[in-house]
Amino acid sequence: MGTDTDITPFTLDTPQAELDDLADRLARTRWPRELPGVGWERGIPVGYLRELARYWSDGFDWRAQERRINAFDQFTTEVDGQSIHFLHVRSPEPDALPLLVSHGWPSSVVEFLEVIGPLTDPRAHGADPSTAFHLVVPSLPGFAFSPPVRETGWGLPRTVDAYAELMRRLGYDRYGTQGGDIGGGVAGMLAAAAPKVGGQVVGIHMNGPSSFAPLPEGVELTDAERVRAERDAEFERTGSGYLALQANQPSTIGVALNDSPVGQLAWIAEKFRAWTDPAKSTPDEAVDRDLLLTNVTATWLSGAGAGSAHFVYESMHGPLAWAAPDAAGAAPEGSWSGPSVPTGIAVFAGDNSIRARFDDGSVTRWTEYDRGGHFAALEVPDLLVHDVREFFATVR
Repeated sequence: MGTDTDITPFTLDTPQAELDDLADRLARTRWPRELPGVGWERGIPVGYLRELARYWSDGFDWRAQERRINAFDQFTTEVDGQSIHFLHVRSPEPDALPLLVSHGWPSSVVEFLEVIGPLTDPRAHGADPSTAFHLVVPSLPGFAFSPPVRETGWGLPRTVDAYAELMRRLGYDRYGTQGGDIGGGVAGMLAAAAPKVGGQVVGIHMNGPSSFAPLPEGVELTDAERVRAERDAEFERTGSGYLALQANQPSTIGVALNDSPVGQLAWIAEKFRAWTDPAKSTPDEAVDRDLLLTNVTATWLSGAGAGSAHFVYESMHGPLAWAAPDAAGAAPEGSWSGPSVPTGIAVFAGDNSIRARFDDGSVTRWTEYDRGGHFAALEVPDLLVHDVREFFATVR
């Protein structure tokens, strides 16, 4: 780890020239011709994207969102030669449990703006003050708000070690973790990383985690799980192209995402449609339009389209690679096999998690909801807050 342990306050203040450049690029978008009768089955429809881009240009107020983000305490600190950006929101309750919350892809700390208040100050939100948390919400290296990485190697394992050091540096030696997508991997792997720097993860909460484990022979699936299994198989057939591209040619897609704001918008908004509540027909029906565009704008301004693609590459090719099991069903050599501390899993309507794939004895709470999806903190913040409170009440 690096020797510079200073924690420096951070305030988001985008140069106006960057916003003017964004507006100019949006105005000069070279739109493709849309084929008649084509819908979401081929990706994001051009007509929908044009309307969303028009609002981004003419109706969206980035400065208002900057003020909202800056209402929370933000900091940077250098760990292992890399500057890490994070929100640190302490609860007014003295016995609050520290909780590290990690976002995934294609997301940012914006994902958690709706849940910070209820989790840190439950008393002010009509809930039991004994359920309070001190929140630490880092930006993944290479993602929005994160300073660009300075060298190769910044994938999931190195990030987890850096987060363990971050928690030690903040004075938290006993804490919980929460996350979905990449954040679920962070949440689980911190249980092994924390003891290296004198810490202890007391509980892990994940929403909608994926597992490459094959289903056990003869397992009986519920009706809901059969739907999830079918969706999972469909994802492997038709929905994983973005992952293969970022995992193998991040520099190529990174050029396009770094040069075209509408290309970046399409890249993210399409996933917000594919992975959110199936009952919602468009991304901004599932998620507040301004919050969706705040996430996209933060990604654009920081060049995180390219940076996050390289994070995926590093994580897929590193020592704990995200990869499918081999032909015999075995996990890849060196891959993480699961947490060894109490774990709570929340499955929302758009998630594909199947309990039999996680039944290793560590899952002490499994809850299924009929609303929400992959971006639960944005889609159904009330349900996620409830599930996090209920799970951690058992391990405090």
